[in-house]
Amino acid sequence: MPTLKSGGLLARRYRLIDNIGAGGMSVIWRARDEVLDRVVAVKVLAPSLAADAKFRDMVREEARSAAQLVHPHVTAVHDYGEQVAPDGAVTAFVVMELLSGDELDSRLSEGPLPWQEAVEICAQVAEALAAAHRLGIVHRDVTPANIMMTATGAKVLDFGIATHVGAPDEDEEGDTFGTPAYVAPERLDGIPAQPATDTYSLGVLLFETLTGHPPYPADTWEELTVALEDEEIPRLLVPGLPPAVADICFRCLSRNPRDRPTARQVGEVLRDQLLPSDPQAATMLSPTVTLPTVIAQPKPAAPEPSPAPVPGPRSRRTRIIVAVAASAVALAAAVLLGLNLGRPESAPRTMTATDPPMGTDAATTMPSVPSPTTPAATAPAPVAPPQRDTPPPSPTAAARPTVREAVRTVDQLITDGLNEGAIRRDAGQDLRNLVKNLEARLVSGPTDLTGPVGDLRRKVAQRALEGSIDDEYADLLDAALERLSTAV
Repeated sequence: MPTLKSGGLLARRYRLIDNIGAGGMSVIWRARDEVLDRVVAVKVLAPSLAADAKFRDMVREEARSAAQLVHPHVTAVHDYGEQVAPDGAVTAFVVMELLSGDELDSRLSEGPLPWQEAVEICAQVAEALAAAHRLGIVHRDVTPANIMMTATGAKVLDFGIATHVGAPDEDEEGDTFGTPAYVAPERLDGIPAQPATDTYSLGVLLFETLTGHPPYPADTWEELTVALEDEEIPRLLVPGLPPAVADICFRCLSRNPRDRPTARQVGEVLRDQLLPSDPQAATMLSPTVTLPTVIAQPKPAAPEPSPAPVPGPRSRRTRIIVAVAASAVALAAAVLLGLNLGRPESAPRTMTATDPPMGTDAATTMPSVPSPTTPAATAPAPVAPPQRDTPPPSPTAAARPTVREAVRTVDQLITDGLNEGAIRRDAGQDLRNLVKNLEARLVSGPTDLTGPVGDLRRKVAQRALEGSIDDEYADLLDAALERLSTAV
């Protein structure tokens, strides 16, 4: 292989900038793609590997497969290339996304992570591995050194030289390769690559992020063999750690591959531990705290004015609560709009001291703002906004829904999708975080929702592409978000 140096041009396309890493199998260069004018990472295979035509063919095929693996927590593979020198030496390389951040290995050198952070990182890694396994790709070297911490979360590296399920799990000399402490026991016996071997490594990763060290420390294959002969299960003592996390970790470390969960199951369990006990509580923005401070604006003296003021500040803000009580939508809407269900439709909508509004906070706050046209003796009368004579409109009655109604529809679709298994839990939490961000913008009043709604639609499309949202629900969510973008 010709000597590579800064400024050199590889395959008449990739201008080498500097060497940013090296290992036993490759050297990594920062380079500029002069065709697409972007900075990339170029992994150049070691000369001994590049000289083997069969190995080059395997790497090319795996890079081709990895290029199809589009996932937010997987490093993107852009290209594979070969350059032949005049003496016949071959330089083989894989071109990948250049990441900015720190390796997880560097973070762990400072000690274990808080359990919430460790669970979040390993959930992201599990989701990346699950996406790879669906395509029949096994990573085989899941270690902290192959996890990059970026501004957008964890990124799994080195999928460009992974292998297919069922492929021989050995290097060109018939030896096992990888980092001993993270290698599954069956790999020592030469069993073909399988997703369960990645799950074992994921369990080691989870254990180390929680404790600061792997469960079976080993620097050589001999040390690993000795460590695995010890039947004692390592202890996982982390204050506040949910039992489900410890349980899934030890299941991943099972000696028998058949006893291990799938990467997808690991991701779902870990995600569950990051969710509140009541899934719908994730959509709450503490409205019961802010609601009493929102005063209905006083209206001119008129017992029954036009219902046009319905979207006023109080009614628009309080409708958030309806999304948290899907099983009692009609009742909640009636309470929030101030309807007295015990009165006939023609009954006056004024309230007295003996007939307080629902909720103690509202009863004590609202009378403090008397109507300018009401005598002091009847000051409590403004508690009931005059527009309450109009029953709450059904979502289908109006041609264009209000923003609150449209947000409520999106949230209910997410809830239904989670209950029916059409939306994976991690995807549902991801979408709900964006919905919460959107609702937070509404607290301060009308705002431009173009950006947040666009983010939600892109997220739905991305999650559908990776298979974590059913296509039918993705279409329903996209249609609901389109209605939200035109809501009043």
